[in-house]
Amino acid sequence: MTALEDIITEELRRPVLPLVARAAQAIAARVSGSAVLFYGSVLRTGDLDGVLDFYVLRGAAARTGLLSRLIWPDVSYHEVELEGRIVRAKVATMRLATFERAARGATLDTTIWARFVQPSALIWAENETVRRSVATAVANAAVTASWFTTLHCADVAAPGDFWRQLFRATYSTELRVEAPGREDQILSYDRERYDRLLPLAWRSGGIAFDEHDGSLMARPTECQLRAIAAAWLRVSRAGKWLNLVRLAKAAFTFEGAARYGLWKIERHTGVRIALTPFRERHPILAAPGVFWRVWRRTP
Repeated sequence: MTALEDIITEELRRPVLPLVARAAQAIAARVSGSAVLFYGSVLRTGDLDGVLDFYVLRGAAARTGLLSRLIWPDVSYHEVELEGRIVRAKVATMRLATFERAARGATLDTTIWARFVQPSALIWAENETVRRSVATAVANAAVTASWFTTLHCADVAAPGDFWRQLFRATYSTELRVEAPGREDQILSYDRERYDRLLPLAWRSGGIAFDEHDGSLMARPTECQLRAIAAAWLRVSRAGKWLNLVRLAKAAFTFEGAARYGLWKIERHTGVRIALTPFRERHPILAAPGVFWRVWRRTP
């Protein structure tokens, strides 16, 4: 393995709370998953009162509908009762082969490599072959992200500046609304990690660079730079449309959407609204009535 793969493999082994590991395995069983990646704020804080963020990767043998193969991931909300408490998770499910392609930058998607260049934990995998495949894909996500940093920060700069410019660019491409400074918040969790990661990813991706007093200067070849620019043009043109299509799909296929929405309302407003069969089956139709009840009962 390369030095980058060594570091990523070790990161993915980071320990998690036993309740998180048990919830991950229970959810993987529900959706026929082969591996579960854990990422997001609860990974950093360990606050089980929040919602866990999981990516469940499925093997080739798992039954997947045409819509799920064309427009991924499938999004669902799950609650697992463990030791007298409810562990909540928002789950994105997709095929492992598609995850691998997206991590290599071989799709029009930015979300996979931009998300998994950030810290994550591989909580569970059904066997060692799957574990190695996921680790390689996450390492490839770092390489893909590092290639695009050369396009968005062409000057001599600290490693954090390269990542900062990249994250800002992906937010606009993904049709995401992020608070100003979100990229600084991401980097602040472990600046040294991102400082180490960039030169390792460049080396693995064949990007030459100069390093002096903590600053870096990428030196991609003209051929590499043309390829990176062409790839970015493709994803930036498709990104917003792809996100709109995914949002439209999620509006009608988000399993557990009503349960998740009512939990969020109670958490943020203190207003508890019952989950009726109608609200569970028809969350979009039920939404106006729910909002009306919240408005009336919220000070």
